[in-house]
Amino acid sequence: MRKSGPPKGLIAYMVLELLEEKPRYGYEILKEIRDISGGHWEPSYGSVYPILYKFEEKGWAERIEREDEPDRKYFELTDDGREELAERRESVAGKAKDFADVILGFYHVYAAVSTDERFEVPEVAGEWRFDEAFSSWVVEQVARHHEAYFDTDFERLAETPEEFYERQEVAAPDE
Repeated sequence: MRKSGPPKGLIAYMVLELLEEKPRYGYEILKEIRDISGGHWEPSYGSVYPILYKFEEKGWAERIEREDEPDRKYFELTDDGREELAERRESVAGKAKDFADVILGFYHVYAAVSTDERFEVPEVAGEWRFDEAFSSWVVEQVARHHEAYFDTDFERLAETPEEFYERQEVAAPDE
């Protein structure tokens, strides 16, 4: 179970990957992460810029000057940064469960607010609602994204969570 937010180290990992692609400045990194998330998430300036400065301090990235944009602070990955990225890739490989916890956790809260009698959220004209129709839309979008990213038709799984964990040879989440 996760406490909150994206898995620890995710933003730093993404910054390293984006810097490996090409030199970038902080706001460009924020926009790229927003684009990667389909516009649904953007880390704050207060998370990305300290990461860039930490990378610079550790020798993983260095500032470069660009004549065409002298006022922007561009950062470029160093050889040490590429080594760090290789290590971070290994680390991120073990975080898939953390990602799933974030997605499922937020969906569970959405569904609970939609269905649990303890919550009395009024409908507001012209706004999203906590109800079955909007829940169905969210689930449909997840299925459509799955089909687009994995270039396959989404098929419902008949197995129980326990059967899935066993087939995938992973431990069941702590309840």
